[in-house]
Amino acid sequence: MEIALHGHYGYRRLALSSVPSIIMMLVGSIYSVIDGLFVSNLVGTTAFAALNIIWPAVMLIGAIGLMIGTGGSALVSRIMGMGESERAKRVFSMLILSTLGISFLFMIPLLLLMEPLARLLGAEGELVRQCVIYGRICAVGLPGFMLQMCFQSFFMVAEKPQLGTRLSLVCAATNMALDALFIVGFGWGLAGAATASMIACFVGGFYPLWYFSGSRNKSSLRMVPTAFDRKSLLEACSNGLSEYVGNISFNILAICYNLQLLRMMGENGVAAYSVLLYYGYIFAAVFFGYNITVTPVIGYNYGAGNKTELKSLLRHSIILLLTAGFLMTLVSEVSAGPAARLFVGYDAALTALTKRAIRLYMLSFFIAGFNLFTSAWFTGLGNGKVSAVVALIRNLVFELGFVFLLPALIGLDGIWIAVVAADLCCLVLCVCLLLRFRRRYGY
Repeated sequence: MEIALHGHYGYRRLALSSVPSIIMMLVGSIYSVIDGLFVSNLVGTTAFAALNIIWPAVMLIGAIGLMIGTGGSALVSRIMGMGESERAKRVFSMLILSTLGISFLFMIPLLLLMEPLARLLGAEGELVRQCVIYGRICAVGLPGFMLQMCFQSFFMVAEKPQLGTRLSLVCAATNMALDALFIVGFGWGLAGAATASMIACFVGGFYPLWYFSGSRNKSSLRMVPTAFDRKSLLEACSNGLSEYVGNISFNILAICYNLQLLRMMGENGVAAYSVLLYYGYIFAAVFFGYNITVTPVIGYNYGAGNKTELKSLLRHSIILLLTAGFLMTLVSEVSAGPAARLFVGYDAALTALTKRAIRLYMLSFFIAGFNLFTSAWFTGLGNGKVSAVVALIRNLVFELGFVFLLPALIGLDGIWIAVVAADLCCLVLCVCLLLRFRRRYGY
């Protein structure tokens, strides 16, 4: 079927159009999971814990690429909806080059400060050494990683989501093959996992740069000569602020979860949480892929003044995401046991702990899709502030508060259901915001 920003999007077209982006996000999640499987089963629990302690800190910087890409895709699609295609190309090019420049600015400080950062995050002894090994290799790969995150949102704007899907498959195959070579073949351990991941990120980040600059590109987006446009960069960052806030708050949450679990259970608690996150990434990829697809469509129709289509997009999206959330919750409850055994089957007690954690945590997915979409909805409308409020309050107010409150009230289970309580509170907030801004945007 045709993949385009214009035209009517009913249930079928929304679902089918989002498939390439969902697959792209799923594959990206799966190759992160493969890293975890290799490290957990072949390198050990300490290395597995180190990976998941330091990765959230790396993501705090890497998510700048996501912010520019998500906010920029809404901005560029809105400009295209206004009929200004040449300006859209210039803004797109400037945003990509700005992302590349920012990545180099952060690389050196991250390399130099990795050891004190690891200690700040609660690592001690051998855990510090493993964190530093993994983190410094990730710092070197930061340019490719940030470009990859930025480009993810632009494939739909270019009306080429299938390109993103194919590229994600290539990156996944590259990462898995190099994991086997570096960890199993060369015996590099955690350093091998980090090197494999960053090489895959370089493929995912620099191939689109080459593609959108070359003659093979027949899409509506192209890298063209451009000057730095501070206003457009700030608008893209402001518009994508919710995705950045959501991402950094998620990683701040991960840091807090790890600190709590290290205190309560030691490395086993961190390992169980790591499995839970890997499993959750796969399910969340459906929501993220859908939002990457629909956000440019929202921006295009808002720029074109098509309020009828905006109403349709909102109604259809809510129904689709609630249905998907219900189905994913059912699947996660049934498959919690096999998932736990896949990662930590070598330890019966850790397997039982992980299984229970998954079953409690994944109850949130029934309504999480609606909350994530609400944030994406306001990003598409160019209201980055409201979008950021949703992400900030969901993660850093509701969930962070429950992470510390509920374990004190009901014990260890409280830390696993913190996200469920947070999403229930956020659901009320999202409904209120959609109603509050209904008249302004005409949906």
